[in-house]
Amino acid sequence: MTSANERKSVLITGGGRGIGAGIVAALQDTHDVMVHYNTTAPLHEAGAHLATVQGDLTDAATPSQIVAAALDRFGRLDAIVHNAGDIATSPLEGFTPEAYRALFDVNLFAAQGLLAAALPHFATGASMVNISSVNAVLPPKGAAMYGASKAALDLWTRGAAKELGPKGIRVNAVAPGAIDVPDAGRDEALKQTFIDMTALGRMGTPQDIANAVVFLLSDAASFITGEVLTVSGGYRL
Repeated sequence: MTSANERKSVLITGGGRGIGAGIVAALQDTHDVMVHYNTTAPLHEAGAHLATVQGDLTDAATPSQIVAAALDRFGRLDAIVHNAGDIATSPLEGFTPEAYRALFDVNLFAAQGLLAAALPHFATGASMVNISSVNAVLPPKGAAMYGASKAALDLWTRGAAKELGPKGIRVNAVAPGAIDVPDAGRDEALKQTFIDMTALGRMGTPQDIANAVVFLLSDAASFITGEVLTVSGGYRL
């Protein structure tokens, strides 16, 4: 258990851009942050309380390697935010085993690898937050495998929470709806379609998701585990 004035350490996967960068920005003033990325270098500059590590999460060895990097840099690890994700269309005809394996490697199996590597170093009060998707329960047309990988992540989140609850370790997830990420390459017509399907009449921002992550990692959420918090503005209600 950490005292109130100790700076906690957090590993954030896929923290280079988009939602991940928003989560980094929300935590870097209060935490020691290890930012993982694969091909997209992080926006945030390294410093006393922020470091970066590169790794391909389709490689089964990478989760333990980036956990070790966080421990080597900061000497402790209190939280993981598994934000990295792979998304791909998966037509029912012609989709290859290699393509759906990559989806599950990053979206599901990496979460298991990260937590398994971190557990020997997690103390009571440690926490993990997985970034899921509303597509876990609202299947996307033409991308059923992506939705299935996120549904599996949700179930894994609840199972891990149940197993680790007696140790005082919490595991939760955040399920974003339509998020306006500047480098996502969506045209204005598609954005308007998302807005029209969202009760609050706007797309979400990376900060909206980061706010939920900060809450779930905080002591204010100390009695919350095994939950999937939907942050969608009422998408497809």
